Amino acid sequence: MKIMDNGSNAGMGSSKKKDSCKRLGKYLREQKGRLYIMRRCVIMLLCWHD
Repeated sequence: MKIMDNGSNAGMGSSKKKDSCKRLGKYLREQKGRLYIMRRCVIMLLCWHD
């Protein structure tokens, strides 16, 4: 019984690791998008003439 429990826990650990990697990737993509938008706005404000 203990062998089966350890195997199932190991499987869950790897799936948790994958989930956290996906979450981190999603967060990084979101931050990259926000940074891109902010950079575009700053460039537009600096280049804007009356």
